Amino acid sequence: MINLKEIRKIAIVGATTNVEKFGYIVLKDLKKKGFDVLPVTPRYEEIEGIKTYKSVEELPKDTELIVFIVPPQVGIEELKKAYNTGFRRFWFQPGAESTEIIEFSKSLTDAEVSFIKCIMVQTNW
Repeated sequence: MINLKEIRKIAIVGATTNVEKFGYIVLKDLKKKGFDVLPVTPRYEEIEGIKTYKSVEELPKDTELIVFIVPPQVGIEELKKAYNTGFRRFWFQPGAESTEIIEFSKSLTDAEVSFIKCIMVQTNW
């Protein structure tokens, strides 16, 4: 189980400027709660004044958690890239998971992966 109270730096794969999408809502929520958020999207240079990263491979090495808010077919590819880059904590928002992702994550014996739970709910303390 990922202990969110020990985490400060969170990347958000699927961050967006669209205020109606969860990629924006989660970013704003975590930022408001004091987390250092790192938006990952090839679409924008910045979101809410925060510099974006085009890929998980560009993230700072001290990024503590990667949250996925993308369709599963995108998430599986980004998970593989992130794992191969050296990241080991992954959180899939509801709807971002798939059987393929769950099965692949079981092979990552040195990684922590969370499914189903909403990070906005789990950080309400």
